[in-house]
Amino acid sequence: MNKANQSIKCTVTQCAHHCNQGNFCSLDCITVGTHETNPTMSECTDCKSFQVKG
Repeated sequence: MNKANQSIKCTVTQCAHHCNQGNFCSLDCITVGTHETNPTMSECTDCKSFQVKG
């Protein structure tokens, strides 16, 4: 069972690092990136630490 890191909120339940006990990530830190050349909205950013649940 993943231990919730209450410093990292997350609602992506399909991620292997998501904590089912609440909307938190279990990683100590995450990497945030972008898929855009010039991001201007939050939708332009991505969690690069995402791993699909297996």
